[in-house]
Amino acid sequence: MSVLSIIGGQWGDEGKGKVVDLLARQAEVVARYQGGANAGHTVIADGKEVILHLIPTGILHSHVHCIIGSGVVVDPVALVEEIKKLRDGGVHVGSNLVIGKRAHMIMPYHKVLDTHMEELLGVNRIGTTGRGIGPAYSDKAARLGIRVCDLYDEKVLEERVRVSLAIKKRLLEGITLSGEERRALEEDYILEVCAQVREILAPHVRNTDAEILEAITNNKRVLLEGAQGILLDLDMGTYPFVTSSNTGVGGALSGLGMPLRKVDAIVAVMKAYCTRVGQGPFPSELHGEEGERLRSEGGEYGATTGRPRRCGWFDAVAARHAVQVTGTDALIVTKLDVLDNLETIRICVGYEMDGERITIFPAEASILERCTPIFEDFEGWRVPTAGTRRLEDLPPLAREYLNHLERLTAMPIWMVSTGPGREDTIEIQNPFSAIEKD
Repeated sequence: MSVLSIIGGQWGDEGKGKVVDLLARQAEVVARYQGGANAGHTVIADGKEVILHLIPTGILHSHVHCIIGSGVVVDPVALVEEIKKLRDGGVHVGSNLVIGKRAHMIMPYHKVLDTHMEELLGVNRIGTTGRGIGPAYSDKAARLGIRVCDLYDEKVLEERVRVSLAIKKRLLEGITLSGEERRALEEDYILEVCAQVREILAPHVRNTDAEILEAITNNKRVLLEGAQGILLDLDMGTYPFVTSSNTGVGGALSGLGMPLRKVDAIVAVMKAYCTRVGQGPFPSELHGEEGERLRSEGGEYGATTGRPRRCGWFDAVAARHAVQVTGTDALIVTKLDVLDNLETIRICVGYEMDGERITIFPAEASILERCTPIFEDFEGWRVPTAGTRRLEDLPPLAREYLNHLERLTAMPIWMVSTGPGREDTIEIQNPFSAIEKD
């Protein structure tokens, strides 16, 4: 048995999709455990770009059993569209994809709420994707949610829709809505949407907690695929500028119904620099021409929204926090090649506020916003690394930079990505081999 959890070690967009796709060749099960269609996992497969929002990245490998766990909030319309798009592209989607009965669904009215909540927050807005993720998780916590299994009990479905809509209409009183938004608050329309997806999704709906346990019992290799990053975690991230779910291994355990001691290793994916989308503190952020240069070199635009990502230097303080609160065993560093042309590369090694040095990641976003980064500077290698596949073929200064990341995070680096393609990867230690050797 080998259960490997792949998590985002920064503010999301670290390249988890490529990593999971690469490791899925050696796995038998890949399971998504939280988030929703706000995820955008990009993979370059056989020269073609594939962006997955809900379906586990393992779907691109025909031998892999893919699970959408109960901790995911599923937009059923978006899921049906994603299945169709994959099939149209020649990807087999059949019994190799299962959806948890306990997973909650995103309804059209959740997106209406999401949009208007952001408007009402004004300058304090979070910067959500507008996909209805937050309102769906809010309904789940308030026991107002509609689950995938409810699609197949029309009496239960009608009652839950009726109650939920009554509350949503009260919440949106006094707000001007478009015709489409008003329709999203009509019971008949919601039930019609449910009817459209019911039969399409039916062959995929299962008790996924039982399937995960069966895979573990049968000693299969299992990959747990996280969405977003630990710095966006609802509890451990830069609250309130966070997502609405737990993005670390705790979210995997609860979102898949997995026993505590069954995860063999946790690997955090981190870029060789940092990015974040939306609002919130970002101490090592680069502004002006420097930030734009890094964004351009890295193609830093959201796979889900197309929004430009904010770019900055690697933040070792934030990275150590991510390692600490997730129990990370090793790192996978991505986009090293994006730094190829820089004369000087900086790493944030601490913060300063009011003359005091801070080396522990603050819980308060208001304090983090006031922090000034303390940098260590390193000479850039200014030699192309794109496509490099062996550690010894990297320029010495690039290897030195990786050594500094290991030193500052106190974590070994198991893999390094040097480009978007599957094979543009340096494998220092195979994660599954590391688990099975122990």
